[in-house]
Amino acid sequence: MIRFEDVSVTYDGAARPAVQGVDFEVPEGELVLLAGPSGTGKSTVLNAVSGLVPHFTGGTLRGRVTVAGRDTRTHRPRELADVVGTVGQDPLAHFVTDTVEDELAYGMESLGIAPAVMRRRVEETLDLLGLAELRDRAIATLSGGQRQRVAIGSVLTPHPAVLVLDEPTSALDPAAAEEVLAVLQRLVHDLGTTVLLAEHRLERVVQYADRVVLLPGDGAAPVCGTPAEVMAVSPVCPPVVELGRLAGWSPLPMTVRDARRRAVASGLRDRLSGRAPAPRSVADPGAALAEVRSLAVRRDRVDALRGVDLAVAPGETVALMGRNGAGKSTLLSALVGLVAPDSGTVRVGGAVPHRTRPRDLVRLVGLVPQEPRDLLYADTVGAECAAADRDAGAAPGTCRRLVSGLLPGVADDSHPRDLSEGQRLALALAVVLAARPPLLLLDEPTRGLDYAAKARLVGVLRGLAADGHAIVLATHDVELAAELAHRVVLLAEGEVIADGPTDDIVVSSPSFAPQVTKILAPERWLTVAQVRKALT
Repeated sequence: MIRFEDVSVTYDGAARPAVQGVDFEVPEGELVLLAGPSGTGKSTVLNAVSGLVPHFTGGTLRGRVTVAGRDTRTHRPRELADVVGTVGQDPLAHFVTDTVEDELAYGMESLGIAPAVMRRRVEETLDLLGLAELRDRAIATLSGGQRQRVAIGSVLTPHPAVLVLDEPTSALDPAAAEEVLAVLQRLVHDLGTTVLLAEHRLERVVQYADRVVLLPGDGAAPVCGTPAEVMAVSPVCPPVVELGRLAGWSPLPMTVRDARRRAVASGLRDRLSGRAPAPRSVADPGAALAEVRSLAVRRDRVDALRGVDLAVAPGETVALMGRNGAGKSTLLSALVGLVAPDSGTVRVGGAVPHRTRPRDLVRLVGLVPQEPRDLLYADTVGAECAAADRDAGAAPGTCRRLVSGLLPGVADDSHPRDLSEGQRLALALAVVLAARPPLLLLDEPTRGLDYAAKARLVGVLRGLAADGHAIVLATHDVELAAELAHRVVLLAEGEVIADGPTDDIVVSSPSFAPQVTKILAPERWLTVAQVRKALT
């Protein structure tokens, strides 16, 4: 159904190809996972399937890409629209209409599908993706995860033969991600839809893939094979595979169920019996740096927050978790003064955020939003870093060093819009960190980050916490919370439903437990690093 024949893509002005030597085939009715470190060209490969490369992006495509027998060099995206549905990393760039139901119908209208068929498909998609309650909502009022589901739904309604998805679960909570992946499985198995997707959160996807195509980067040719074959040599792998490598299991497990069985059969569970990782505690907690009391916020006739209490101490890292639309981003916005309370109080370092001048507030609290481009306005990375240093009153080169530490290899003359989603996030984080605010807020900070970049982010945030910075992050990444958080606060329908030490909360939650916890439960192991330390 999809065929790459010795494909290379070189963008205008680039010194070397974004991808080269890409040669693989995706048969009809298979789900193929595209994996690899950040910046190795996964989005370029996906865009070549839909014809966006080279017709929209420019540059030079060598070799041949065919989809359902159509050569993408001679067929523009609109001439492939009836067979290829595409969802990019940025859902906002995808939308054409204002409301959920209109967006689901738009693609079918463009293809001239009969109204009766359109109505049925819209209803089916609303149910498939859990969007029925949002059908009349304005897209601008939805959370990031809700927008992601709408974007996926809008390409499902025309029933394309090929689906191309770039980070489809990156903004989704664990339950919603499972629902979306279950829908993709149903399309593949029952309808013969061909799915090619790129995803950094391999722990969510790898067990569903028929095959994996690994882009190693540095000019190396792609590696294709079964998930077990590719994960055995991949520089990026989920915790279940990392644990299998540590324990010496062969073949490597791809699922939690398989790993649980191996943990018993290999004696790993017995070796860890009676041991427990040291509890994660704040080194020297002082008085609360940020304090929220009885906070209520109403947004677009929806009670986004109701009676929320939260206190964050210096040196503490708190993970806000919960399903999409639970109020996590609204709580962060209240802490940084972007929304005013309808009732209750918010204080950060003794100041009331929404009544504090921005130039004063930036030295108290910084927010890295879900959409990092909201913070970026300069034409180059170097100019962005220089402006951040000036605004923060930091020494020249401060922001640039932070960028290099998070994502090495990003050139000063790169335009922020040409960066990958993960690279833009790293740049936005560096811009905020240049002011070294005592309270750092991050909204979905691992979207678009591979495991290596995430590990570097964890190192930076741990260093900030050790220096006394308070960190609050809203995340659906259970593995990040397991690695980093002292506390987890669960939100539902705008209310706090649980608040406690990370291991207390995630071990008792099937939705928010990391893979290692699921494998070794009921013991309170959270990460492979903890297991490695116990075995040495």
